[in-house]
Amino acid sequence: MGLRDRAFRRFRGDGTPRRWRFLVLWRYGRRDVFSTRIITGLYALTFAPLLVAAVLIYLRHNLPALEAMELEAADLLPIDAGFFGIFLRVQGSLAFLLTALVGPGLVSPDLAHNGLALYLSRPFSRGEYVLGKMSVLVVLASSITWVPLLALVALQAGLEPSWLLANLRIPVAIFVGSWIWIVFLSLLALAISSWVRWRVVAAAMLFATILMGSAFGEFVNALFRTSWGELFSPGLLVLGIWQAMLHGSEVANLARVPQPAAWAALTVMTALCLLVLDRKLRAYEVVR
Repeated sequence: MGLRDRAFRRFRGDGTPRRWRFLVLWRYGRRDVFSTRIITGLYALTFAPLLVAAVLIYLRHNLPALEAMELEAADLLPIDAGFFGIFLRVQGSLAFLLTALVGPGLVSPDLAHNGLALYLSRPFSRGEYVLGKMSVLVVLASSITWVPLLALVALQAGLEPSWLLANLRIPVAIFVGSWIWIVFLSLLALAISSWVRWRVVAAAMLFATILMGSAFGEFVNALFRTSWGELFSPGLLVLGIWQAMLHGSEVANLARVPQPAAWAALTVMTALCLLVLDRKLRAYEVVR
């Protein structure tokens, strides 16, 4: 084809509505997520604990199967807040692992190759850019946390109809608690990715922020003989919030800090992530 045949041609297709324009980034970002076998295989493995949970729920209400396996219902985990709390923690940890692998590659390449100016030269705001990139992580994490866990709740409610009315706290805790963790992780991953433009280093920093926060909190606790060092550990704060949502005041707070303080600390951390994104996501960079 000659060069003269490559003239500009106006797009003839249907335009994306303004309110859903950020989903364009999600559509293309989703393809990149599963472009490697490692992430695809890891994503498939995240459903193994959910399969185990479904089998346990089914066996709990299937006496012939228990008799065939020479087991009794008392030998299995009770299907209560503790049961779903275990699998919420497992799936939350797997969501963190996937976010650490996928998140750093969403923003850093655009900044490293000066591609952000191309995005913002289109009818795209910085907020829509963040929302589009964030939606990749939100959908990915949601598919292995609250969505399948609520399906397990529905399975349990179908096998034991009276159970749901007595445990309405559980699905609410799963939904709200998962969203707290997913939103925080997504913003943290994007903030680190916009700050550190090397993907491997950004992933290492995300791991360090979550894992080393707990170690630093223990150091503060030991140094000052207090429990307020837990405020530096977002993982423990979220676990404490989950526990309070699932059990109420029936058990001690896992994070050993008051719930208002835990919520305030997570709010401050989230605000810092938004501040980093606001400072780093610019169409151009002024070098002095």
